[in-house]
Amino acid sequence: MNTELENHKLEKRLCREVGRAIVDYNMIEEGDRVMVCLSGGKDSYGMLDILQKLQARAPISFELIVVNLDQKQPGFPADILPAYLTKLGVKFHIENQDTYSIVKRVIPEGKTMCSLCSRLRRGILYRVASELGATKIALGHHRDDILQTLLLNMFFGAKLKGMPPKLVSDDGQHVVIRPMAYVAEQDLTRWAELRQFPIIPCTLCGSQENLQRKQVGLMLKDWEKRFPGRVENMFSALQNIVPSHLMDRSLFPFETLRATGEASEDGDKAFDDEPLPQAVFARAPQPEREGNAPAPVAVIPIAATH
Repeated sequence: MNTELENHKLEKRLCREVGRAIVDYNMIEEGDRVMVCLSGGKDSYGMLDILQKLQARAPISFELIVVNLDQKQPGFPADILPAYLTKLGVKFHIENQDTYSIVKRVIPEGKTMCSLCSRLRRGILYRVASELGATKIALGHHRDDILQTLLLNMFFGAKLKGMPPKLVSDDGQHVVIRPMAYVAEQDLTRWAELRQFPIIPCTLCGSQENLQRKQVGLMLKDWEKRFPGRVENMFSALQNIVPSHLMDRSLFPFETLRATGEASEDGDKAFDDEPLPQAVFARAPQPEREGNAPAPVAVIPIAATH
């Protein structure tokens, strides 16, 4: 297919998905001053790029101000982002804070740095948002980040918890939004290549190849390759929750549940053997048998598409 047409379709899809997330969760409102957090990675570059496109055609008026936190990592090319943002003609602020030295001093060699780094970065960005008068803080997390977080919390935190598309900040002073909540990472990767963003790698944590998040990310990519649609179904499940069919007593009053005598659309299926959707089955090879004894019937699952 024509490359130019494919690129146009990609741009339309990105704008549509970001716009849909903004509308669904009322992320940006009339008169908002949105602080766009730009790290120098493909995701935040993509977020800024799409938000600028939507800003030009949106029925409401809102302002964008880009903020980058220079964490003083050795070898960080401090000139790249200011040059890029100046060329774009967008308002921006570079915040210089040496969190790198703190993280390296506190975290033992070989241990994961992300947790402390994130806490330090978050506190600084909240302060900067207040100083700049920002009404919203936009982060560049996408659909795959949200699913990775869901699985990490399940596997290692024993919680059914992901990344919300919109939340109130830890200090209660700001609204944090994730406009790219509906966007697939592979689309952002293609968009970054097409737009030739000046990507800046994170030397602080980017070299930690054994991070659990990376391993979970690879697992999701493998699932998507082998079972197309599975990742999309997982993401849709986050928007189709049935509390009565989970086990959290704070979300559903199991203790006071009584028979009502009325049918329920969400009723009990405890006695039903619910098959997985769209499973594909085939008959197993039948063994040799003596006389007229009937052959046992067996089924072997070949693949489940979701």
